[in-house]
Parts: sequence; C-alpha cells; structure tokens
Amino acid sequence: MSLSRLEELRKELGELINKAPELAAFVEYVEKAEATKTLDKKTTKELMSLVIGIAIRCEPCIPWHCVEAINAGATMNEILDAIKVAVCMGGGPALAYSVKAYEIAKEILKK
Repeated sequence: MSLSRLEELRKELGELINKAPELAAFVEYVEKAEATKTLDKKTTKELMSLVIGIAIRCEPCIPWHCVEAINAGATMNEILDAIKVAVCMGGGPALAYSVKAYEIAKEILKK
C-alpha cells in the first residue's frame, strides 16, 4: 500500500463512519486506547501496533502505524527492531509483510 493509498483509505474511513455513525464509538475507543498515559506513543504504542499489523498481515495497518510511529519520532532503527519482533511472532508470512513497513520507513526517512 502506497502513501497515497493510505491517504485514500483515511478519507474512505471518514466517509464510512459518516454513513455508519455507530462505528464512531470504535474509533473513539481506539483514540483513547492510543492516547499517551503510561506508555509513550512513539516507542511503545505505535510500534506495538506496527508489530501486530505485520504479524497478523493487516495490509492497511502496516503503513498506517509505520507512518504514525515515524510521525511520533520513531527512527529507522526502531522500525527495524519492531520488524524483527513481528517476524519472531508471525514467522515467514510476517517477514514478507514486513517489507511493506520497511519500504514506507525508507520513503519517509529517506535512508
């Protein structure tokens, strides 16, 4: 999934929530769960979400949380460490999906 497709997905999700407002409660829950309290957003919550997205092979989750982790200040080394954990937990399929996170991180961080 490209960065432009990620932006399309965000727009489409907004439209879906407008047409099915019951989904807004779930979005509100996600926002509250991802809020910074005890765990920091960068090195913990967004990287955890990235690892889970890779491990369960959630194609839209991977660029979403990779971008959010980088926006929160994650470095390429932190993204790479997260990818390693994802592959440990998800095996070969996670390795294939981890390339998506690596490509996004390279594009944003230009490394």
